[in-house]
Amino acid sequence: MKELIKTKNFALIFSHQGPDGDSVGSSVALSIYLSKIGVENKIIFPDPYPHFFSWITGINNSIVASENLEKVEQLYDASDLIFCLDFNHRSRVGKALQELISRTNNKYIFVIDHHTHPENFGNYEIIDENASSTAELIYKFIDSNNDLSLVDIPISEAIYTGIITDTGSFKYSSVTSTTHQIAAFLKDKGLNQVVIHDKIFNQNSVSKINLLGYALQKIKIEESVSLALLFLTEKELNMFNYQKGDSEGFVNYCLSIKGIENAVFLREDKDIIKISLRSKGKVKVNEFSSKFYEGGGHQNAAGAAVKNQDMNTVVKELIQNFKVFCSE
Repeated sequence: MKELIKTKNFALIFSHQGPDGDSVGSSVALSIYLSKIGVENKIIFPDPYPHFFSWITGINNSIVASENLEKVEQLYDASDLIFCLDFNHRSRVGKALQELISRTNNKYIFVIDHHTHPENFGNYEIIDENASSTAELIYKFIDSNNDLSLVDIPISEAIYTGIITDTGSFKYSSVTSTTHQIAAFLKDKGLNQVVIHDKIFNQNSVSKINLLGYALQKIKIEESVSLALLFLTEKELNMFNYQKGDSEGFVNYCLSIKGIENAVFLREDKDIIKISLRSKGKVKVNEFSSKFYEGGGHQNAAGAAVKNQDMNTVVKELIQNFKVFCSE
């Protein structure tokens, strides 16, 4: 595959909407690697990434499509290789970029992802739903090309960022011995995991801490389905000077409650309501998300979005849908 890639002149690396640590980390790691093997490239984020990833070396080789779609279209026309990372359905990049990627052309599309139920739109795909993260798959991709010698500190930091953010710092069931072996390799390369954890998790503003305190008081419990639920409207978020990424991990506080096996966090975001779902029991939240909201993800972690409407109505319907799903 490396020889095919090296025949291409210019690659674009697409992330999904709402870039998270895995999509950011895997994209940056691949971008640096492609540059090392002589392939010019650019990362495309559909919308802005959280500010606490801005320190990552190599992230400046990116464009936010929502801020400069015309430039992205120009780059797309000039490209001959497309990477789609951390998503396997074109809808995950938003309408404008979905239409762009779906154009009939002679571009080679390469999909690397770890989510279930792929659309299979790529010319070549590496999809492993058992992998802890797409960042882990980027490491394996570099390894398959016999290029681990090219893994430097910036690549190591990007891969490690993807892994720790998508595994809850190695606590999710998706973590395998291989995941730890990769982390050990990165550590041997000189990775400072203490600094990375500090940059990602310990740079909270006072307003974010206050938002968390406010949110925790709003958690509701549906005991019949072992569900903890939390929702925040745009008005509530603005009360605390909300910045992108400030509510990251809120859903996990719901799941941490004793006796709770399922958790949902809903956040109003302009014209949509974003839904994050988690489970540590038998409920497959990806199937629930797909059935009722055309969403997806993993068995224990999934997401979806609905067009903006009354939040209380969305919450009421979600609880009802969840009860129906659990009774089936």
